[in-house]
Amino acid sequence: MPPTVLINAGPWLPVPPVGYGGIENVLDTLIGGLRADGVRVVLATTRGSTIAVDELVETVPEPQFRWVTAPYNQAMGVVHAHMGAVVARIRVGGIDIVHDHLEVVGAAVMAAMGDAAPPTLQTLHWDLTKHAAFYGGFDGRGRVVFNALSDLQLAGGPENLRRQTIATVPLAVRVGDYPFRTDKPGPFLHLSRIFRAKGQHTAARMAREAGLPLDLAGPVAHAGTLEEVERLDPRPDVVYFREDVLPLLGGAVRWLGPVAGQAKLDLLARARALLMPITWDEPGATVVIEALACGTPVIGMRRGALPMLLEHGRTGFLADTEEELAGYLRRVDELDPAACRQAAEERFDAPIMARRYRELYERLAA
Repeated sequence: MPPTVLINAGPWLPVPPVGYGGIENVLDTLIGGLRADGVRVVLATTRGSTIAVDELVETVPEPQFRWVTAPYNQAMGVVHAHMGAVVARIRVGGIDIVHDHLEVVGAAVMAAMGDAAPPTLQTLHWDLTKHAAFYGGFDGRGRVVFNALSDLQLAGGPENLRRQTIATVPLAVRVGDYPFRTDKPGPFLHLSRIFRAKGQHTAARMAREAGLPLDLAGPVAHAGTLEEVERLDPRPDVVYFREDVLPLLGGAVRWLGPVAGQAKLDLLARARALLMPITWDEPGATVVIEALACGTPVIGMRRGALPMLLEHGRTGFLADTEEELAGYLRRVDELDPAACRQAAEERFDAPIMARRYRELYERLAA
């Protein structure tokens, strides 16, 4: 019999997401591949998810993304309400494996259930230096284990977490869904939720200094227009946008707000290059794979998952300093869009990721 896997997406956004969505886009890709491979999927997520699954567990009445960057004492009830519904479904029975994607709380609750919970795999989508107090002392007793998205991501985590991590599985996309273009009329593109570690201010400053057009696409918290941003509480990402990004907008540097669907695909396919001036160890970088699938090269810092995803001088440029990164903007035409697309097809297509996860499920079940 094929395994039945409960995939815990968290309460933040539907699967697939309507606009911005990092983990939710990953799960949209993964679930389709798993079900094509015979895996039964029970999905625990917010109401509003439309992906085809064998069973949908709607844990909260609407997406809770507006709370994702709120102070913990305001947001903690959201994740625990979600996990209460997950535990209730597990107790009904019929779940062979839990595949968790909810930062900290998912692993904590599964471990607290002890033998009443199925074997659990948590995929580490985040910076592993964030929760050293938890992951540095957590003991899954062989029943809750982890997988990372890249070797460099894992290297930054506590030794205790590394001991309990059984695999590194890169992210993937359905490459055939992405339009491939050999001509890149531009502009340059930065596509991400807006917060300081993503480096939108750096990308905007470089573009202005070089006289090159740049589109910044992504939400500020849950806001997509300047009017909505003005109504937000002054949480850190909002302050960052107002003080460090907004003054750099104008002329050839634009903020588009969140983009999705065909508009997102068009931006990625037309872009001269995707810019990733990150100041953190980006764990998975799905957007890099999306760009490669469109034949769009990537210029970014040599951090996190990027050295594993990109071939320097072939599918992108990797820099160690901002000055080096800025210099590569003028060399982007040296990179071949066909080589980018080929890398996505051979290394990061959805069936490859699904096959790796099914192997991990079977290993845990045994």
